[in-house]
Amino acid sequence: SIKFFAMAAAFLVAAFAWAPSPLPGVRAPASARIIAVRMVDLPSEERVAAILLAGGSGKRMGADRPKQFLELCGKPVLQHSFELLLQVNQLSRLVVVLAEEFRDMDFLAPLLADERVSFASPGKERQDSVENGLALVSEECTLVAVHDAARPLVSLDAVHACLADAAEHGAAVLGVPMKATVKESEDGAFVLRTLERSRLWEIQTPQVVRPQLLREGFRRVHEESLEVTDDASIVEQIGGAVKLTMGEYTNLKLTTPEDMIIAEQILESR
Repeated sequence: SIKFFAMAAAFLVAAFAWAPSPLPGVRAPASARIIAVRMVDLPSEERVAAILLAGGSGKRMGADRPKQFLELCGKPVLQHSFELLLQVNQLSRLVVVLAEEFRDMDFLAPLLADERVSFASPGKERQDSVENGLALVSEECTLVAVHDAARPLVSLDAVHACLADAAEHGAAVLGVPMKATVKESEDGAFVLRTLERSRLWEIQTPQVVRPQLLREGFRRVHEESLEVTDDASIVEQIGGAVKLTMGEYTNLKLTTPEDMIIAEQILESR
């Protein structure tokens, strides 16, 4: 029931608030996130482009509209990430990948007044949407951050930390160490083996890459007809190194109705 999930969400928020940081010697921040994100400054010569993916249908949400337009704490899910990305340091371009039929929604009007904002059309797969957005990134941009609109809880500190890691290493992804035990199965009926949890990370967004690396990766994807599930995988295809940036467990991806309840509780607790 909704009441049950609301109670469960309150419990999870309390767990996020009181769980200790896995980073030795790091004090938990006042915002009660489970992991402390380091404060960093981006080198002044960097110019950032962000691609905000908002073209999904969100069928598993079971709603009457795409999940990016569902209300979360008084405003559409998409608006949370949109407003946050416009605050990113040294942002030169924000490309919103959104179907044309949704671009005249009232809440978008004041955001579109920002001259850094432009639209791209969604593709058949996620990688196609990213490539469509990348096509609108100008040559002056030195870093591209790809973010899913379905992750409206990401913090600005986490975004900046990931940008700084990508500036140093060429590519970086937000992620958190896996907390659950993960087992592999070949047939979906029996366990093949248990994976070593200490080596597993749950990857989030944004994922940040030097644009030339991303473009080179897409060339490889097309030449070899590869399918990739995220932007880091594209860099991996050309042998590039991807830095893991410590994220936050509260950076949830909204997939089911229960996620909306938990997200609302987290936002209200901040």
